Amino acid sequence: MPATLPSIITDWFAARDWTPRRHQLEMLEAASEGRHALLVAATGAGKTLAGFLPTLAELIEDMRSPAQAGVQTRSSNPSLGTGSQPALGNTLTPVSGLHTLYISPLKALAVDVRRNLLMPIEEMGLPIRVEARTGDTPSDRKARQRVKPPHILLTTPESLSLLLSHEDSVHMFSTLKRVIVDEVHAFANGKRGDLLSLSLARLQTLAPDLQRVALSATVADPDDYRAWLAPYGDIDQVRLVEGEAAAEPALNILLPEGRVPWAGHSGQHAIPQLIDEIGRNKITLIFCNTRFLAEFIFQKLWDANEPKFAIGIHHGSLSIEARRKVEGAMAEGKLRALVCTASLDLGVDWGDVDCVIQMGAPKGSSRLLQ
Repeated sequence: MPATLPSIITDWFAARDWTPRRHQLEMLEAASEGRHALLVAATGAGKTLAGFLPTLAELIEDMRSPAQAGVQTRSSNPSLGTGSQPALGNTLTPVSGLHTLYISPLKALAVDVRRNLLMPIEEMGLPIRVEARTGDTPSDRKARQRVKPPHILLTTPESLSLLLSHEDSVHMFSTLKRVIVDEVHAFANGKRGDLLSLSLARLQTLAPDLQRVALSATVADPDDYRAWLAPYGDIDQVRLVEGEAAAEPALNILLPEGRVPWAGHSGQHAIPQLIDEIGRNKITLIFCNTRFLAEFIFQKLWDANEPKFAIGIHHGSLSIEARRKVEGAMAEGKLRALVCTASLDLGVDWGDVDCVIQMGAPKGSSRLLQ
């Protein structure tokens, strides 16, 4: 594992006037030392990129042609600037085998991470394949992934457990170098965490040198999560990496105007105020505790939507086509508001969201913070 970033990646940062953050470089150091790592960093601090940087650096090194590894030329890709870097077509040769497994608590997050990860990979011209495997993935693609896996596979604990049940999983995971568990706080304290722990133990048997990485913005006691992540619970094997402090959020309680009903928890009496908030902000996320409440609030908003704002809805019972359409519209900035459930509360990266509204009391303080 290289201890420093390859020039291809540093040139990509430089072309955007960016520099790697301290915690991103520390994740690279942990990987070069062969250690597992837990990254605790605020939302928007580049956690996902920090988790994948060691993977990209290692894949670039693996793909360098021995005869051309030392050749430096000017980039022919204007988006990468004019600095000196390896000529991708000459020095990088595609390799085969699964390198990194990314595990997400939500199907929507896996799809969103794939979209955001493909952008730098394509701009750097890297021959790296990234695919998702969830309950929404077609069966023919799942079968092909077992025979010819991508370099990076994005999945959920349930899909991983099913994948490990196949006889050919021994062959598929024999090349695995890294597992990235995103939003680890959503797993560790529940049944899904128990299922994932069993899967991680099996993966460690198939690939003994496997490095485990966990990411989260909502961790109260890091040592508890280090113990969950570490093989055999030895937290000394897991390096704790803490990100820089983030900007403090502006929290407000939306006080009702006029008469408040004696009964009911839907918050429908605040619909006119929600319309006003949508109008004052660029993109608004409106979280509801149940799918029924999401559908109910969505309908009430449309009934009161005199300004004709583009408002969408997202929850787990919608068809894959409906969910992908809404996710794509949000990523492209075509919606002013989205009514959703917890299907979108874990790290989905829509940078233009400037207002988040929770309808009623949240199910927990950690969920409200998330």
